Amino acid sequence: MFFVNVIQSATLSTFVYSTLVTAAGLGQWGPTIQFPIVPVATALLHDTGELLVWSAYSPSTFQVDKAGYTQSAVYSPSNGTVNQYTISNTGHDMFCPGISIDFNGRITVTGGDTANKTTIYVSAPETWTAGGLMNIPRGYQSSATCSDGRIFTIGGSWSGGYGGKNGEIFNPSTNSWSLLSGCPVAPMLTADAQGAFRSDNHGWLFGWKNGYVLQAGPSKAMNWYGTSGSGSQSAAGKRASDADAMNGNAVMYDAVAGKIATFGGSPSYQYSYATSNAHVITIGTPPAAPSVTTINNMYYARAFANAVILPSGSVVIVGGQTYPIPFSDANSTLTPELWDPVSTKFTKLAVGPTPRNYHSVGLLMPDGTVFSGGGGLCGDGCAQNHFDGQFYSPPYLFQADGTTKATRPVITNVSASTIRVGANITVTTGGAVSSFALMRIGSATHTVNTDQRRVPLTAASTSGFAYTLKTPTDAGVLLPGYWMLFVLDVNGVPSVATTVKVTL
Repeated sequence: MFFVNVIQSATLSTFVYSTLVTAAGLGQWGPTIQFPIVPVATALLHDTGELLVWSAYSPSTFQVDKAGYTQSAVYSPSNGTVNQYTISNTGHDMFCPGISIDFNGRITVTGGDTANKTTIYVSAPETWTAGGLMNIPRGYQSSATCSDGRIFTIGGSWSGGYGGKNGEIFNPSTNSWSLLSGCPVAPMLTADAQGAFRSDNHGWLFGWKNGYVLQAGPSKAMNWYGTSGSGSQSAAGKRASDADAMNGNAVMYDAVAGKIATFGGSPSYQYSYATSNAHVITIGTPPAAPSVTTINNMYYARAFANAVILPSGSVVIVGGQTYPIPFSDANSTLTPELWDPVSTKFTKLAVGPTPRNYHSVGLLMPDGTVFSGGGGLCGDGCAQNHFDGQFYSPPYLFQADGTTKATRPVITNVSASTIRVGANITVTTGGAVSSFALMRIGSATHTVNTDQRRVPLTAASTSGFAYTLKTPTDAGVLLPGYWMLFVLDVNGVPSVATTVKVTL
């Protein structure tokens, strides 16, 4: 049923650190990791803590309907090795897909170069299986896991024909897709200069309460999509005065409070100036209109960046261009920024060693670092192909001098490895801690990570260093699946995470 071909193994490759990375408050970039492919898409493997990446049928280029297989690789943080695989058993070139992680941690990859296919990563090592065919072929769509365990998708005119990419939903139990006639794509289209080819790309989708999905962007118009029955759509207002923000970022940094932060983007997919705009969207019970607050601008305008939520609630924004041009490193923004959700201000971080633009990825790791990698996939010999990545250590991992590693709190025991939505969980630590967060295991491609979200937890009771935490009671807030449980000390230093599965 499953077939993968192990091609090679490579050891970690290191480079000299930049002299700019040791100042206080900037964080540090780690050594460069060489991959045998351009890592255009990525997901964290909940069962091993390894980093899965993939490109297209080729390590360095792509072509729609060229071949029915995908080049992938797995990086192991524990020993620094990279193993490459060819995924051929599902007949799917998984470049430019939608990605969602379901309630059982299965990575569901849809469309792209092979526009009607669904392929599901089941378990390590590299075990993939075929899902049902989509009713509408798609590429550059987004998808989101819903509160009932199904996966919603919409948009995606990059492949499979232009326009009419209305919503449909995947049921993992039946391995099948159903059209949602009440979920039209038209209300979420941007006014992109390239028309239908681009106007429905990379939706900012958030699974929420009662099976609803919020489309928060990149169009300036927001919408609620309901997934019950034949589906529904209702306007959710504008994102304040923001224009269309294609290839910007949106992250749910506090799901308990319904808080989403948005960053940057540009009016058209390419050849239009990016903005430094930032907003906070607050959502409640759908389909009520969200409230939108315009906040401090980023230091730098960005499109093609990646935004990664930290367990502290802060957000690292890395990479991007001020004037987005695919397969170019011109106008690169090499200085990441850290957004503080309390002050809503941005701080400049250590300058990155490599441009991370079109086809780059970013992801939170269980040790609290951020993976940043990829960019390119523009053919053999293309200078913008970045077959590499780095781990960035945010400032919270260091003492005030910016160099000495902070002493990290330690989780010594968790009362259960599987909990139900709304249940208590008791975490025991090696010393006093002050805050707690669940971080849903993420995936990323083309600026989109609809899986990541942060759920801050509070202690209902404390006994010594044992803290009993109450989890949210709504599956739209605490989406079932695999989560990383972090504890943080009074200085905001995080532990290494413990993985917990949440069920209905």
